[in-house]
Amino acid sequence: MASIQAGFDPFSVEYFDNPYDTYRHMRAEAAVYYSEKYDFYALTRHRDVAAAFKDHEAFSSASGTMLEEVLSGEKAQQSIISMDPPDHRRMRGLVNKVFTPRAIRAQETLVRNTVDRYLAAVDPRKFDVVAEFSALFPVEIITTMLGVPTENRQQIRLWLDTLLERQPGQMAMSEAGMDAALKTAMLYFNLIQERRAEPGDDMISGLIAADIERDDGITRLDDIEIAGFCTLLGGAGAETVTKLVGNAVVHFSRHPGQWRALRSDRSKIPAAIEEVLRYDPPVQYDVRCTRRDVTVGDTTIPAGKAVLLLIGSANRDEEAFPDADRFDIDRDRTVAQNLGFGYGVHSCLGAALARLESSIALDRLLDLMPEFDVDEHALRRVRMTSVAGYSHVPVQVTP
Repeated sequence: MASIQAGFDPFSVEYFDNPYDTYRHMRAEAAVYYSEKYDFYALTRHRDVAAAFKDHEAFSSASGTMLEEVLSGEKAQQSIISMDPPDHRRMRGLVNKVFTPRAIRAQETLVRNTVDRYLAAVDPRKFDVVAEFSALFPVEIITTMLGVPTENRQQIRLWLDTLLERQPGQMAMSEAGMDAALKTAMLYFNLIQERRAEPGDDMISGLIAADIERDDGITRLDDIEIAGFCTLLGGAGAETVTKLVGNAVVHFSRHPGQWRALRSDRSKIPAAIEEVLRYDPPVQYDVRCTRRDVTVGDTTIPAGKAVLLLIGSANRDEEAFPDADRFDIDRDRTVAQNLGFGYGVHSCLGAALARLESSIALDRLLDLMPEFDVDEHALRRVRMTSVAGYSHVPVQVTP
């Protein structure tokens, strides 16, 4: 296993600002990378990351989804993303009913109305695509579906940002982050009690009423399990689309010809979403823990080790995607699996909803700003664990 000159540190300024040069060196020199500083391994190549996603018996999710959880050895809070089959399969079956194609189509009016409402509030000549738009509408949609009262919806987003934020060199959640996580859990816990007393037409009420098959028979979800679902869905539903839309605007500003092509042919919007998801995915890595010794290439990863599945690197792997560092909405999508929404049993639950929201948002932005420039000097990237993107994307719309 080679040693690259510049170490890979997922909590460094260099990583937060631009991980892709480092990924390129890692794929060439240390395809299976070991961090002495943090005691984790990282898989960088598409074939290895995809295989690990599919092999839940070797690469387990049960030890947690954040690096600090796996390294601490403390059992993660019970949640669908920290389960392996068969428990994961049973839990996922419940939520899959909410995200069927028919169920997602039923949310289209909510999505369109919410997108339009937030865009109507911006200055059409000059505004911040993330701070004034894409940070706001996705959390509004998912928390509406969950049944969160209007006055609490944006607070969920603010708590989530605090929970995920990491300063350079900081791996563990801050005290403010832990407080935000507790407040989020308590908000959902209180909502669950309200819905148990008076059910409504929302996802929390649906989860309360759902039957689940366990080893000891058919039961119902308890409050902690439902709160875990809500926290997961509320968080993923807010962060992914926020970053995806912001990233899209930045990359289209750097490739204006492709923005014009998209404006001329709106049928390309789904392909454009997939290319942004491949080229600059909002989730840069998922974390697993080895259940046994696993050999990847020439490297044997011992049992019980944290492993980062570097989605961002895998999606830029030249062996999987020819000319991978080129942003191209017309590229051939059949050559390899886009890992931007994960792969295998833990592929993103809300991927269809995220694609719908992103597609509608891009369509509306094409109308609002047919020609635009991003203020590159005012761009601000987030500093978060596993999540990448922008907190500020100021644009000037060309008359």
